[in-house]
Amino acid sequence: FILTSSNPIHASAPPNPTEEQPPLNTGSLSFPWSHLRLPENIVPLHYHLLLHPNLTILSYIGTVRIELQVQNNTNWVVLHSKGLRITTATVLDQNLVLPVLHNPTHEQVAIFSPRVLTGGQKYFLLLEFGAELGEGFYGFYRSTYRTSTGETRTLASTHFEPTSARMAFPCFDEPSFKANYSISIRRSPAHTALSNMPVQTVVLDDGLMEDHFAVSVRMSSYLVAFIVCDFRSVSATTASGVKVSVYAAPEKWEQTHYALKAAVKLLEFYEKYFNISYPLPKQDLVAIPDFQSGAMENWGLITFRETSLLYDPTTSSASDRLWVTKVIAHELAHQWFGNLVTMKWWNDIWLNEGFATYMEYISVDTTYPKLRVEDYLLDTCFVAIGRDSLNSSRPISSVAESPTQIKEMFDTVSYNKGACVLHMLRHYLTDQVFQIGIMRYLRRYSYSNARNQDLWDSLANTCSEEEFTSGGHCYSNSQSAKNGYLYAGEHLDLTTMMNTWTLQTGVPLVTVARQGSRLVLKQERFLRTTHPSDPAWPSLQQGYLWHIPLTYRTDTSTSIHRHLMTTLTDSVEVGEEVGWVKVNVDMAGYYLVHYDGPGWDDLIQLLKDNHTALSFMDRTHLIHNAFQLTTAGRLSLDKALDLIGYLRSESHTVPLLQGLAYLEAFYRMVERMDIPDLTQNLSTYILWYFRGVIDRQTWSDKGSVSERRLRSELLSLACHLGDLPCLEQAQRSFTHWLDSNSTLSLPADVTETVYSVGAQEDSGWASLLHIYTLSLSETHKHKILSALASSRDTNKLHRYVVGAGSRGEVIRTQDLDSLIVMVARNPKGHHLAWSCVQKYWSTLVDKFQLGSFSIRNIIIGTTGQFFSTEELTEVRVFFESIHEQASQLRVTQVAMDNIQKNILWLQRNLGTLRSWLDQQID
Repeated sequence: FILTSSNPIHASAPPNPTEEQPPLNTGSLSFPWSHLRLPENIVPLHYHLLLHPNLTILSYIGTVRIELQVQNNTNWVVLHSKGLRITTATVLDQNLVLPVLHNPTHEQVAIFSPRVLTGGQKYFLLLEFGAELGEGFYGFYRSTYRTSTGETRTLASTHFEPTSARMAFPCFDEPSFKANYSISIRRSPAHTALSNMPVQTVVLDDGLMEDHFAVSVRMSSYLVAFIVCDFRSVSATTASGVKVSVYAAPEKWEQTHYALKAAVKLLEFYEKYFNISYPLPKQDLVAIPDFQSGAMENWGLITFRETSLLYDPTTSSASDRLWVTKVIAHELAHQWFGNLVTMKWWNDIWLNEGFATYMEYISVDTTYPKLRVEDYLLDTCFVAIGRDSLNSSRPISSVAESPTQIKEMFDTVSYNKGACVLHMLRHYLTDQVFQIGIMRYLRRYSYSNARNQDLWDSLANTCSEEEFTSGGHCYSNSQSAKNGYLYAGEHLDLTTMMNTWTLQTGVPLVTVARQGSRLVLKQERFLRTTHPSDPAWPSLQQGYLWHIPLTYRTDTSTSIHRHLMTTLTDSVEVGEEVGWVKVNVDMAGYYLVHYDGPGWDDLIQLLKDNHTALSFMDRTHLIHNAFQLTTAGRLSLDKALDLIGYLRSESHTVPLLQGLAYLEAFYRMVERMDIPDLTQNLSTYILWYFRGVIDRQTWSDKGSVSERRLRSELLSLACHLGDLPCLEQAQRSFTHWLDSNSTLSLPADVTETVYSVGAQEDSGWASLLHIYTLSLSETHKHKILSALASSRDTNKLHRYVVGAGSRGEVIRTQDLDSLIVMVARNPKGHHLAWSCVQKYWSTLVDKFQLGSFSIRNIIIGTTGQFFSTEELTEVRVFFESIHEQASQLRVTQVAMDNIQKNILWLQRNLGTLRSWLDQQID
């Protein structure tokens, strides 16, 4: 499951319990189970599921025969069902229609058998049911697309993770209830049906087709999938004989070829890396027109948002290509991490998502080195630190019981922090030990479920003698000592170490100070909203301690020094002769570093004199840490600004864009707050300081992926800052493009910038909106959407967000959260976007389930633009008005922490920014 790149919701409100099938013959029976999780006394072994969807009346009927293993004597079978009309329930061989009780609050049904179901025996439960095809993005739902002739076509698709298989058919909808599935689908000859496994088709007497899919491997219910559509596909076979196919709407078939090549290459990579064959005969990748998240890893039938799978060389930029490659890599990694081995419960979802996110980097770096995926790894960790340095963060492994709490687990902490902690662990153990441990984990828990502890046991040495001598995926203590401990002579207690990263909240800050020949170290929890002088500080630091694998480099040696820090204070010998020290080499560790005394000045001087003495990752890491420390009130802003004073000589895209990103963030902030003199001075400074690199950019798609990324972001910023040469070139390109009746192909890397400039005029805006309705490329449409949302005309924004967006007519509902966030980023639109959220809150929750990525994206994206105590109060009052929903969400506290952080930034740094700029401009 990958989050979208605004970079994962529920069918509209579930049927009222009174609309569900009334309980049959329940008499005086009461619901036998009071817990959210199902009882474990009955285990499903095999589902035989037959579905007949009707794409004209948008409903379906089905039967499911579940083979059950009963562990203890019982009269009850309790399982999940949500919004389904169960018409018949029987236990085969009893020939009795059994009563069905409903508990809609827990999304459960209970079937009562008057005859005792005996422990140790197997039974078949038969249920007949029906439902509407959902209107949202969960369960078995409908989707539509328009052809170039204007015809609307309908398909039906599924999305079950985390808790929505129960919306499609009655089932034991928890990850540890793994079972086999035999799925059959009835359909018209005009459609194709797809499911997890290969198919055999029979023709029925009434002219309908019935597709029988082969028995699946043992898997969790959230990985089941089926689609009925009229798509076209393109196929190829991997070296090991797996048939890979990519499906899309017929007129988008041309955009499937890149994904097919990438999927074959990546699947072959994973089979080698994990040393475990992909266990199914086929792997389908399908672009669904209405899809809320980025993609979903259903075993053998991965579903994607169109922008995450389809690649159109004429309209897709270098960044779009990287995004598609990374999403495919993420979902294919899940075929092992998540599908083959699944977490026992959703509290450990990071075992799926953190791994899949990290494997994107390992796999794409090997298969597509020119994409420079490693350039993005630091940013993944910076995003994690952004969330983790707020008091409202959570541990990687956290309690989650209700469906809303479970949905909220699919967040920055599970994905980004999970990936960064694994990156740190891989560096600590070495690549080889990490890879062997991963193989061992996957082999040991294949077709089963695992917890945090199981991963640590597989990575550390816990081999039995038999496993070791049989040459399995295991290594001995002596081998561990050789490979694993670059950290000289450290005894490895991996569980204790890793629990400090997965079971406690937050990110550590290591403060380093030189005392003679020693480097004195101190660790604490890094918080951007609380300062050591605040009364609350001691209580917020109480009990926090990490086992930190420290690395550092000095000017006297090219080697990387290592030290495991397991206490609050520590010290290491570096030698009297050392000039500078850089801690956390290439940011392999998930921690920030503060240099006490002259430490920062030494590094500022180093960057000015000889910045290439440090790697591009180290330079980027220094820039990030310095500006984070200014936000936290631990380093003066002028010091951080002096640090990026070397950027004119920077030739690497990553540190250059990192430094620019902070200056752009400051500009957008003062622009939004309407401080004209500061806005003007900052714009003047950025354009003057970066004039050389801006002028070197061409309006083309030439160059490496890094060069193309730099061009795209630099020209976008220059035009936003009102740079005259940039605006004139963009306007010329836009006029040529319009005059050609949009047949002229604009360079993909600058398309969004050209459209954004063109959208400021009425005629340009109207033309773009018209082209938006006709375009067959969702990636292209996303660029147009961004341009339309950049208009400074509040009437257009109002009509556009509140009108077309919320009705889902021109702009698909799946894009509404991105649209609201785009408008919120516009200085003329941020209050409009927030009032839209307040006014249409209930509608938004109906469209996008509470706890979903879309709702969180909307809340963070709109409130993140606020910088005043009045706005903080307004947000708090709104959250209090929706208390019942807000109290179920973590994101509301994150939003308020974010505003508090913004307010503190202004108090601490606005004056310094003003005086620093005055000095530069004088």
